[in-house]
Amino acid sequence: MTRPATAPVAARLSFLDRCLAVWILAAMGIGLGLGRLVPGLGDALAKVTVTGVSLPIALGLLVMMYPVLAKVRYDRLDTVTRDRRLLIPSLVINWVLGPAVMFALAWLFLPDLPEYRTGLIIVGLARCIAMVIIWNDLACGDREAAAVLVALNSVFQVIAFSALGWFYLSVLPGLLGLETTGLNVSVGEIARSVLIFLGIPLAAGFLTRRLGEKAKGRAWYEAKLIPRIGPFALYGLLFTIVVLFALQGEAITSRPFDVARIALPLLVYFALMWAGSMALGRAVGLDYPRTTTLAFTAAGNNFELAIAVAIATFGASSGQALAGVVGPLIEVPVLIGLVHVALAARRYFPSPTAGPPATAPEGSAHV
Repeated sequence: MTRPATAPVAARLSFLDRCLAVWILAAMGIGLGLGRLVPGLGDALAKVTVTGVSLPIALGLLVMMYPVLAKVRYDRLDTVTRDRRLLIPSLVINWVLGPAVMFALAWLFLPDLPEYRTGLIIVGLARCIAMVIIWNDLACGDREAAAVLVALNSVFQVIAFSALGWFYLSVLPGLLGLETTGLNVSVGEIARSVLIFLGIPLAAGFLTRRLGEKAKGRAWYEAKLIPRIGPFALYGLLFTIVVLFALQGEAITSRPFDVARIALPLLVYFALMWAGSMALGRAVGLDYPRTTTLAFTAAGNNFELAIAVAIATFGASSGQALAGVVGPLIEVPVLIGLVHVALAARRYFPSPTAGPPATAPEGSAHV
């Protein structure tokens, strides 16, 4: 059952979704508190890793992404791949503008803090392939478009991450007469990260839809199965946030001024990337769902990869690793806030010419 599209946005959201910002802030607080109050908890959580990421975080990410990818209509992906107004701007924003904007902001705000500056640049190079799916779904973006753009980002991440790291940390600073830094990360390490954090939930989501529809039909799949597995995306998200901040709770709470210095360029970055992408999508004639997808895939970053690279290259206690951890500390509440901004901005987009308008099913079904 769906609520009418004429109802206020808040009324069309389930109770879980309306209070999502509260749950996320509570999860962040619990994680920080646990990391600060329980001796050795961070070390225990970090002992077992998957491609440099704590195993509990890896499991949380997989649980978080699977339900959303199970909702994707894979038979509609061809309509997305033909949409050059979406694909070309997305590639340019993600792989040309995004890293350049973060590079400029890192040097502008942190010229005297090379470790944090390097960490921010690494965050800017790691384009989002995980949490963006959640933000896009919460904002009623185009699920099929999100799946395609995330897959494209994954391919480009494997191909371009190391080269862009070398360019933005060694070549470009040298050309500008600035301090240079090396980055040692292999294509194989990045490919393994992409395979685990995107490949596994994508394959599981695809098989769930394919087998579920074959066994019971599409109506049963959409009306019965999806509402049952949908809330696990939220549970996985909250679990991931708790573990993530528990890992770095002591570092974050013991250096609040450093966290504030790192947070400022991140706030500017998320605002610029999201607002600029929304404006661009509107300007080139994209509808609301695809414009929203463009904006969130541009603003989000692959924090798990950035943290793993920073730890592997510079060490777990390095300033680069702390900058990577501060990334989701800022990204999570900012992007959940932008979800509400996006939902309120739907009135400024043309109404769909065909098909029913996007509505938010009850029971947190669109999480």
